[in-house]
Amino acid sequence: MTDSGFRLKGSVVTTVLLEIQTFSLDDIVFHLKEKIDQVPHFFNQAPIIIDISKMKRGITLEEFEALIKSVSALGLGVIGWRCDPDSLPVWNASVTIPLLPASKARPINIAPEIKEVSSPDVVVKTVVEERLIPQATKVITKPVRSGQQVYAEGDLIVLAQVSAGAEVLADGNIHVYGALRGRALAGVKGDVEARIFCKSMEAELVSIAGNFMLSDALQNIVWKDSAQVLLVDDSLEIVPL
Repeated sequence: MTDSGFRLKGSVVTTVLLEIQTFSLDDIVFHLKEKIDQVPHFFNQAPIIIDISKMKRGITLEEFEALIKSVSALGLGVIGWRCDPDSLPVWNASVTIPLLPASKARPINIAPEIKEVSSPDVVVKTVVEERLIPQATKVITKPVRSGQQVYAEGDLIVLAQVSAGAEVLADGNIHVYGALRGRALAGVKGDVEARIFCKSMEAELVSIAGNFMLSDALQNIVWKDSAQVLLVDDSLEIVPL
């Protein structure tokens, strides 16, 4: 233990990016709740950043604070906000959450394979807010249990199952030599060439470079069979193996 009684460390956290394009609080809350209801375990207490960089009009402090309150009420943890540096609102210093720098992650919309009614005014993305040097392949020999998270800076190989409620993430590819029942996020730093391979596709969610697909859509393509997930023209494809 250090004399200060604590240590500071960097960490990798899967973060939800809520990109507001047109402000209508009721519409935003309605469509965001729809997305949360599709995969509640993924969004439960998930850290979220509100991005108003692409808004078509200005937003008042009262509107922004109401948005923060409404998003928090849905069970998300608002950790910061983003705005175009050239269009900072005059009230920016009055916001209680931190103003974060622009992400270097590649902005990608949710894969259109998700079968839902989507609002053009609300775009939800998954990003990872830390850029690290790629490392060697990480191999996990035991099952990844519910509530556990495993992250690899390179490729990730799991020689057992990934349970429902578990999460595996990698900067590169993910290989699961068992049932994939939890969430798998490959290419979390924006690698669009990353892929996910599994022996039995039963995932709650799969994601490549920020594009994700939920179990409802997966069940209509490949389910309880070996499969690979890849990104083609900004859309996820699920291919039987």
